[in-house]
Amino acid sequence: MRAFIRPFATALTIAGLAAALSAFSVNSAQAQGQAGAAPPPLKQIALSEKQIEGAIAAQKDMNPITEKMQENSKPDPKVMAQLEAIAKKNGFASYDEFGTVMDNIGLVLGGVDPATKKYVGSEAVIKSEIAQVQADKKMSAADKKQALDDLNAALKSPEPPVQNKGNIDLVVKYYDKLEAVMGSDQR
Repeated sequence: MRAFIRPFATALTIAGLAAALSAFSVNSAQAQGQAGAAPPPLKQIALSEKQIEGAIAAQKDMNPITEKMQENSKPDPKVMAQLEAIAKKNGFASYDEFGTVMDNIGLVLGGVDPATKKYVGSEAVIKSEIAQVQADKKMSAADKKQALDDLNAALKSPEPPVQNKGNIDLVVKYYDKLEAVMGSDQR
C-alpha cells in the first residue's frame, strides 16, 4: 500500500501546489479590483536547468511557510513578501515567475510514472493509480472510495499536452530531487 500512497500523495501535492499558486493569482487579481477573474491558463515555457535547480532550492525554503497557509484565504502581505524574497534569492525575477516554473514542472511531473521514472502522460499515470487502488485489498473501503473519486475527477480534467518537449528530459533528470521537496510533507 505504501508503494501506492507515496506517488498518489506526490501527485496530490503537485496538484495542491498548482491550485495554491492559482489561488494566489486569483486573490491578487481580486484584490486589484478584478473580482471574478478566472485563473489564467497555464503559461508553458521552456525550462532551464538553472530554473529547476532554483525551484528545488526555493521550494525547500517555501515549504515551512506555505504549509501554514490556509487554502482560499486572502494571502497575508508579509507572507507574500517572504515568498517573493525567497523566489528572488533563488534566481527568479518574482514569485509569479517562480509559480510559472513550478506549474511547468508540475505539468511534466504529473505524467511521470513513479515506478519507471519515465514520462508516460498524466492520463496513463492516473489510470495506473486507479488500477492500483482497485487492486489494493488492505485499503479501507472509505479510503478506496475517496481515492477513486479523486482519481476519476482528475481523469475528467486532463492536463494540456507538454508543448516544450525538452522540459520532459529536464524534469525526469531532477525527478528524485523534485519529488523530495514537493512530496516532503506527505511522508
